[in-house]
Amino acid sequence: MANWSLDKAHSEIEFKVKHMMITNVKGQFQDFDVTIDSESNHLENAKIDLTIKTASINTKNEQRDEHLRSSDFFDASAHPEITFHATSSTKDGDDIKLKGDLTIKGVTKSITVDVEFGGLAKDPWGNEKIGYTATGKINRQDFGLTWNAALETGGLMVSDEVKFQADLQFIVTK
Repeated sequence: MANWSLDKAHSEIEFKVKHMMITNVKGQFQDFDVTIDSESNHLENAKIDLTIKTASINTKNEQRDEHLRSSDFFDASAHPEITFHATSSTKDGDDIKLKGDLTIKGVTKSITVDVEFGGLAKDPWGNEKIGYTATGKINRQDFGLTWNAALETGGLMVSDEVKFQADLQFIVTK
């Protein structure tokens, strides 16, 4: 049995969404944890759970962050966490298609995430490290994140599609 501990100093979760139909605005969640219970150093058949603190959102603009924490978006006071629970995985070479239940603002939907194996290495202190990059996209409307504003020039202020990437590094012990 392998024990995986998230190396938070070398991990991040980012997202991006089109703003005013012309550029991407990026942000991060700064407080999150991933637990993995695995029989080996692989994600296949592993129990994987992710928890993100919604109040930890950071888009480098405090006014926008407060709006995202409000009931217009995440309603962080009533829904303090976003969760993902893996339900299955399919190996694709070194990579994995990870299927699971994502819950945002009390709404749970099944999504599939592409997970790229980054490698396995020992750090200078002898710790075995393993890395993965997970990417995917969701429609925010599916999770009750429906706020928007019409633009004078046509279109909407915020796109429905949200792309995300999680770069995750773990310390593995046996």
